[in-house]
Amino acid sequence: MKALILAAGVSRRLYPHTYDMPKCLLQVNSKPIIHYQLEALQKIGVKEIIIIVGYHREMLIQNVKKNFPDIIFNFIVNHHYFETNTAYSVFLAKKYLDSDYLLMNADVVYPKELLLDIYKSNFTNVLAVDVKICGKEEVKVIDGGKNKIVAIGKDLIEDQCLGEFIGVAKLSKLFINYFISSLEGLIESGGKNDYFESAMQPLLEKIELNFLDISKYPCLEVDFIDDLETAEKLFKSS
Repeated sequence: MKALILAAGVSRRLYPHTYDMPKCLLQVNSKPIIHYQLEALQKIGVKEIIIIVGYHREMLIQNVKKNFPDIIFNFIVNHHYFETNTAYSVFLAKKYLDSDYLLMNADVVYPKELLLDIYKSNFTNVLAVDVKICGKEEVKVIDGGKNKIVAIGKDLIEDQCLGEFIGVAKLSKLFINYFISSLEGLIESGGKNDYFESAMQPLLEKIELNFLDISKYPCLEVDFIDDLETAEKLFKSS
């Protein structure tokens, strides 16, 4: 098992905090956000990690290489980070996705146990979902029964949704093959600024994608300044 972390974005909504650093290096209780993820990956034995970098990439590369010398990193640069989104970032890694992968957004804080549950899940392809009432901003999923996802995206009707996909997934090599093909079609049709979930939606009739309810764990995507304060309270002992 290897990991792919998406960390190229600019994070304008966190200005001025992100004027001089990438979002994933913002600290929550004196620890950069991405360190929570890398420590969790180390705990389950993942040693090879691709990170898609862009905004202030030199700072990020230097930080993780210094603090995690035992991890084998492959840094892929998204030079178009200002005008693209996560679909394009995953697309850039396509030739390296040669096995089962953990796919992760770099701006989510969660305990190590959450990632361990995803890793150990009996589902072959599984998304971490926070079962809750969702708003417009969240990437949402619809449950088709037996933990099977039948729809995913930001634009789903809120009261029909199970909860929020938090940006942590375990995907098989077979799923990734379909996923890359879908991403290629999305990018070719002008979808460089789309989220990668847009390329998952067309696959749901071809290959099963399941969810794991992780709502028992504290978990927060850091998008706004207020989120940093909330994360500080949630992860005091981490």
